[in-house]
Amino acid sequence: MPAFRLTARGIELIVRLTPRAAHDRIDGFETGSDGQSHLAARVRAVPERGKANVALIALLADRLDLRKDDIAVISGPTSRIKRLEIAGNPDDIAAKLQVLAVPS
Repeated sequence: MPAFRLTARGIELIVRLTPRAAHDRIDGFETGSDGQSHLAARVRAVPERGKANVALIALLADRLDLRKDDIAVISGPTSRIKRLEIAGNPDDIAAKLQVLAVPS
């Protein structure tokens, strides 16, 4: 199963987030033991009161050159596995996501 899919509004992206990391970074696309692909990301923020989610949105907005308001957590706000909606041109966003396949 792919880590993202194109929608009418943009893209839905599956992310596995690791909070309390040493650095904010994108580790690229991975496949979990369940066979589900996801974008692996790490943030320094703690997973309290949504701080890690806010840091994830800021990291992705920066790396994808988008506004933070274009990215929303649509499921899994308290889970490590999250589904994000990224608003915008789906083809442009997909091209930018392919660049993230290489870890930073």
